[in-house]
Amino acid sequence: MTAPVLPADSPEAIARAAALLREGGLVAMPTETVYGLAADAGNAAAVARLYAAKGRPRFNPLIAHVSGIAMAKRLVEWPALADALASAFWPGPLTLVLPKLADAPVCDLANAGLDSVAIRAPGHAAAQALLTAFGGPLVAPSANPSGGVSPTTAAHVSDGLGEMLDLILDGGPCTVGVESTVIALLDGRATLLRPGGLERDRIEAITGPLAIAGHSDAPASPGMLASHYAPGAAMRLNATVAQAGELLLGFGPIAGDLNLSPTGDLAEAAARLFAALREMDAAGPKLIAVAPIPDEGLGEAINDRLQRAAAPREMP
Repeated sequence: MTAPVLPADSPEAIARAAALLREGGLVAMPTETVYGLAADAGNAAAVARLYAAKGRPRFNPLIAHVSGIAMAKRLVEWPALADALASAFWPGPLTLVLPKLADAPVCDLANAGLDSVAIRAPGHAAAQALLTAFGGPLVAPSANPSGGVSPTTAAHVSDGLGEMLDLILDGGPCTVGVESTVIALLDGRATLLRPGGLERDRIEAITGPLAIAGHSDAPASPGMLASHYAPGAAMRLNATVAQAGELLLGFGPIAGDLNLSPTGDLAEAAARLFAALREMDAAGPKLIAVAPIPDEGLGEAINDRLQRAAAPREMP
């Protein structure tokens, strides 16, 4: 049976969602980046159910979502640089990886046994309302089967995981459309673990030049696996024309079968990326070709997702 879908701006729906989470349930919640699959960060049984629902490898840690700085300080050590970044960009699409406090209400399974925790304050009114009503951190990876295309509407969630969940909160399409930027603040330096919905140059205005981490088979944060965000069809990047059996996802003057942004607007392209990949995949092509995307601003996050989606996949 598919999970019920309720409007995310309903106080009654938020109260019901919070009650389900306290009972160890799974709730899909909207954020400005993508829809998240929320569970009580401190409830190991609920987190295990979340991993099972997604088919997510248990070595891949989760982001703990918080209402703001005050809740974050209950989970992690909080240096001055974290305060500067959170004050500038929270709530919003920035995740910080920081040393975990010994008494943090985050189970070891949620952070894959690491001594650090990834935390974010989402910039969506419904997510904030749910965090406030629940009163503690919620882990919330993307609400889709692991490795697949991330969901940016409630319908995407229902199609992919509807039978596994207890409730879906519908907050409309996600406005940012790609996952958060992840910055590690460990060992006295700031490292970019994953490009995302917050441009690197805005972060570096505060941190100075960031160190850059590579993809990993033993990730220190979510979103670092080499193959991720993938549609069913194979992908070919930096294409200008479609070949036989392909559909072309365009950008700017390269029209394609669908176009992420005819005007070349990277924010529009980011917001449309995952929905466009889903739509093209549903048409059943052997391969999806994608036009070149400028590797600047939000283009860095778009290209990161496309490169991971096009990466070789292990056969079952």
